[in-house]
Amino acid sequence: MRTITFFLVGLAVHVVFFISIFDIYFTSPLVHGMTPQMVPLPPPASRLVLVVADGLRADSLYTLNPNGSSRAPYLRSVMEERGTWGVSHTHVPTESRPGHVALIAGFYEDVSAVAKGWKENPVEFDSVFNESRHTWCWGSPDILPMFAKGASGDHVYTHTYPAEEEDFASTDASRLDSWVFAQVKLFFQSAKSNSSLKASLNEGQNVFFLHLLGIDTNGHAHRPMSQEYLDNIALVDSGVAELVSVVEEFFGYDGRTAYVFTSDHGMTNWGSHGAGHPSETLTPLVVWGAGVHHAQRVTDPQSYSDGYLQDWKLEHFRRVDVNQADIAPLMASLIGVPIPVNSVGVLPLLYLNNSDQFKAESIYTNAIQILEQFKVKMTQKKETTLSFFFTPFQSVISHALEGLVYYHTYDRFFLGCSVVLGFVGWTSYVILLILKTHAGLRRPPSHTAQLCVCVTVVITVFLFIQSSPVTYYIYCLLPVPVWYSFRSVSWLLGCLCLAAFPLMPVVGREPNIHLNVCVYISTRFGHLCTLMYETQQMLHVAVCAYVPNLTHSSLQQKQGLPLFSQIISWTTLGSSMLVPLFSSTRLFHRLLSIFLSLTATYLLLSTGSEALFPPVLSWLMYVWINIEQEAMLAQGVSGRQEYLNHFVCGHSLLCPLPLSSFDPASVYCFLTVFNPFIMGGLMMWKVIIPFIIVMCTFETIQVATQLSSRSVSPSLLFSFLLSCPQHFFFLVQDYGSWLDIGTSISHYVIVMSMTIFLMLLSVVTHILTSRRLILWKRRKMHFT
Repeated sequence: MRTITFFLVGLAVHVVFFISIFDIYFTSPLVHGMTPQMVPLPPPASRLVLVVADGLRADSLYTLNPNGSSRAPYLRSVMEERGTWGVSHTHVPTESRPGHVALIAGFYEDVSAVAKGWKENPVEFDSVFNESRHTWCWGSPDILPMFAKGASGDHVYTHTYPAEEEDFASTDASRLDSWVFAQVKLFFQSAKSNSSLKASLNEGQNVFFLHLLGIDTNGHAHRPMSQEYLDNIALVDSGVAELVSVVEEFFGYDGRTAYVFTSDHGMTNWGSHGAGHPSETLTPLVVWGAGVHHAQRVTDPQSYSDGYLQDWKLEHFRRVDVNQADIAPLMASLIGVPIPVNSVGVLPLLYLNNSDQFKAESIYTNAIQILEQFKVKMTQKKETTLSFFFTPFQSVISHALEGLVYYHTYDRFFLGCSVVLGFVGWTSYVILLILKTHAGLRRPPSHTAQLCVCVTVVITVFLFIQSSPVTYYIYCLLPVPVWYSFRSVSWLLGCLCLAAFPLMPVVGREPNIHLNVCVYISTRFGHLCTLMYETQQMLHVAVCAYVPNLTHSSLQQKQGLPLFSQIISWTTLGSSMLVPLFSSTRLFHRLLSIFLSLTATYLLLSTGSEALFPPVLSWLMYVWINIEQEAMLAQGVSGRQEYLNHFVCGHSLLCPLPLSSFDPASVYCFLTVFNPFIMGGLMMWKVIIPFIIVMCTFETIQVATQLSSRSVSPSLLFSFLLSCPQHFFFLVQDYGSWLDIGTSISHYVIVMSMTIFLMLLSVVTHILTSRRLILWKRRKMHFT
């Protein structure tokens, strides 16, 4: 009963601190209650055309072909003659939704949107579309609906193709962009005979938004250096040229249309995005039309040291870089609508071709709009200091932005310290409990109860004065009873990496299908060494080694995903955890069956060196079993032949384990082999498979070293010990970089998820090793 209570308390502690990540980091930066601000002067443009080429890298557009010609001749001519160009710097995560939110709403994505898969609006926000008179959108069903849903009123109109068209295995993804251009052309043609639509189009403050997904889809399927990706850029360029012609003709060449061409994010050389590599964060920006500066030639060296100007042959044309969020106030100023109230973008004045008065009014409006956010945020934190408002006007915006970041992270350090103290206290408590229960140690009488009561009162009063939410009380008060439960215990544990696999890149390689064949050969050799057991599973592994090669060949020939590959993949995934249950419960036979079944699944997820990981890990596990057997024999304990032992299915998972009954070296090996999976960064199922292999091996060691008769899997207990030093290591490591959200959140979520997951996985592996399914029983034959 005490063990069950300890398990439940430990699980509750880890769940509480896991939830704390959402209060520390996943809080919305958005505030409400601001008054919209707009430039009081007439705008230079009546309408704006926004074209976003999803997944287009800056260098892919700006770099010339080997023969000196441009991949996008129309846009190149705009850059060199009648527009202003630059590089738009995006922020992580470099995904489609965050990129479009920055472009159209002017702020970097609300991190709380991760809870809804970056698809929905967890908190409503303002945007240029919402402030416009009318907005017409064409493109992907994944992007357009979120801006229509968040708009007040019914003035954002979306036209999307079916979601099934977004197929990475498609023969030609550029048809998505062709569809958009065709629909826009039909729209303006129909408007000529539709008087009400024509009247709406001729009003001011209208926006036309074209979302082009073809380049991103071709980049994922064929990579950015492929001919399909480059051909799609040429198609978009010709489509933009035709679009400008259609729009100008419809409005009678009145010179009142502004055009913005950009991208939401870039893409790595291997066809992925989401991180902060320059290939993902550098996107093109080309602006021309009403109210925009024409191209300006320069003779002096420009203040960019990245070398791109020379590579792109654009060193003689002025380059104006911006942050991605700066595009929103630029578009708002061009058509005379209020800047989105949640925008943190700074108006890039070098793009505007207007009077000095208009520029001054525009930047003043931008400053007031950002200060409105700061005042609301400051009011929420009950601060009254406004001293920096009296700084020179040119620094008001930068100070306000710094203030927004300060108040958004106001409680982060305090909560982080509370969580660190809680984890250190819980670690020490677990160690003390083990020593007290199994080593006969007793704690001396303590007289710190009064001190703990005083600390609790002080923390409660402090949180009450701050009007903190209830969850803050839990995070801050939980360490008090935990620290009260022990006096002084120190803990130090080093973890070794498993060979070189964590150091190998998990992305960015050319597919190496031959490695899958090597895995099959090595697996086949191991199979022959076991007297031809599990023949059917070996054939299954051979088929799974062939499937990636078949799929790769089919996608290269643009034939889509083969039906055979789909059937094998889904069948393998669904049966991988069931097939071992039909094998013998003899130790080595069951382990071999588990290894073959999981290797088959792993091969389907591998195209490179990681395919060799399961055989190497399984061999290491085999060595570990033999080391444990030899250690038992060296101690004079009568060992049993592990190959002949059976897994036992009757022992309890929650029985206490005598501390003197197992070798500390086993604990060290257990923790050592687990650490590579924490930092490997593979796909989720590819992480689960090594966990299962290691934990099944640990179950085997219990049986082979005669521990199962007195206790059961200590992995449940070790899951706490495994997590504790890593909690402390990761949290202290990130102590000085709380603002490095990507690193801190990743480490914290990985460790917390692994701890909770490991406790539950111990039950699964116990069932996997000890249970057996029998479809039918052999009938006994009696002879007379």
